Amino acid sequence: MEKSVKIIAVAGKGGVGKTSLAGTIVKLLVEQYPGKRILAIDADPAVGLSTVLGMEVETTIDDIRKHVIQTVEDGDTRTALELLGEAKYELLDAIKEQDGYSFIAIGRPESAGCYCKINSYLKEVITMLSAQFDYVVIDGEAGIEQINRRVMEKVTHLLLVTDASKKGCQVVQTIKKVADELVMYEKIGVIANRLPDTGVTGLMDLGGLPLLAAIEADNRLAAYDVKGENIFFLPGDAKIVQGTRQALQAIGIL
Repeated sequence: MEKSVKIIAVAGKGGVGKTSLAGTIVKLLVEQYPGKRILAIDADPAVGLSTVLGMEVETTIDDIRKHVIQTVEDGDTRTALELLGEAKYELLDAIKEQDGYSFIAIGRPESAGCYCKINSYLKEVITMLSAQFDYVVIDGEAGIEQINRRVMEKVTHLLLVTDASKKGCQVVQTIKKVADELVMYEKIGVIANRLPDTGVTGLMDLGGLPLLAAIEADNRLAAYDVKGENIFFLPGDAKIVQGTRQALQAIGIL
């Protein structure tokens, strides 16, 4: 993959606001770099990133994978190479173009008895596809393993998200250990999110990981969540927007 591509993965335990932060990252990149190509990848089976970005998902990568597998099981005589070539074009069709960025969803996790060649191929296609963009933002499910297994082995910036809880802090430390073994990354840092107040960061044990930003619970964001409104319309002075901007500046993205 070309060195110039910046791949930002957002990870952490469930319920800490990863998806809202990933959506805010996309918003800030679009505003800061209007001439750049930006790809948002929803790698969470819940497909939450599409909701905060205000779009409908029609086809996921897993839909394409299942289609290829079903075609093989139905006795299609075409070679696997031809089928995988078709999958590549289906994948391109699954990308949704928005104002200032593109979007694709991974979909549900692999079922038992997965087709390793097809899965490996799709991961390769995602990696090739990502090389055509300047910035890639991945909203992952809890943990980091599936980024390596289902999306790509290399990210440039790993943003770990926690709340004020001891469990959240333990999870980001665990993800860091797993990422050290499974994922090639260049920079790493923590965003403390949904805090009762920023003073609690002094009590949080992040295991030596750099704290990029501390973000208090945001009532305006909560209202957007309830209404299902596009996070792009959040004002620049919203706490999550200010905090995310601070984190991206601290880790060298903005």
